[in-house]
Amino acid sequence: MAKGEQQKVGFFGRLKQVGTVFSLTARQDRWFLPLAVAAVVIPLALTVLLVAAGAGWLWIPAGVLLALLALLIVLNTRSSRVFMAMAEQQRGAVASVVERMRGDWRVTPAIASTTQMDMVHLVLSRCGVVLLGEGDPQRLRGMLAQEKRRLSKVIGTAPLYDFIVGRGENQIPLAKLRWRLVKLPRTLKGRDVNALDRRLKALAARPRMPQGALSRDMLPKGVRLPRAARGR
Repeated sequence: MAKGEQQKVGFFGRLKQVGTVFSLTARQDRWFLPLAVAAVVIPLALTVLLVAAGAGWLWIPAGVLLALLALLIVLNTRSSRVFMAMAEQQRGAVASVVERMRGDWRVTPAIASTTQMDMVHLVLSRCGVVLLGEGDPQRLRGMLAQEKRRLSKVIGTAPLYDFIVGRGENQIPLAKLRWRLVKLPRTLKGRDVNALDRRLKALAARPRMPQGALSRDMLPKGVRLPRAARGR
């Protein structure tokens, strides 16, 4: 959805969105409703006790607002867990999560992929260049190594990180990906990021030589391949 379309959503539209999130979270998270009830009942009960003790009627609107705030906090926390768990089941969710992070995070989804939906995403920020893999770890290791060799030709001294997102050993769970990226040291300035972005775009514009492209059909007439290239 475009930003202009998001700005057109009115008050009742927002309420409908909140209702949709509330309903989905309640279906997927068995702890949500008990926590939501507690978030509302506890502040209201305290408000009733304060009013009964003579604290004044002004505590009533304060108690209502506090209950509403507590409910929204519970909804935000539990719905985030639900949506993250749902995202883990879909390929491409890694790039989508980083694209929604606050700050200057420049994401290029699926700079490398396989027919089995293994993907390597490129992220550029003030922390440097980050490669994020999602899919089968065995295949991703080779893909990440290849992309690191390719990128090292143009990024110079900029930091280069690579992570595999998943729930296996030495992997980063999707729910902790934002925290892990935010913790990376900011070693680049804005102008450095812009210059690096231009070099990476120029690299992406170059056509890649497909594996096995150097064939006899591509050689000039009369030129033979070396013995090592011809194979047995």
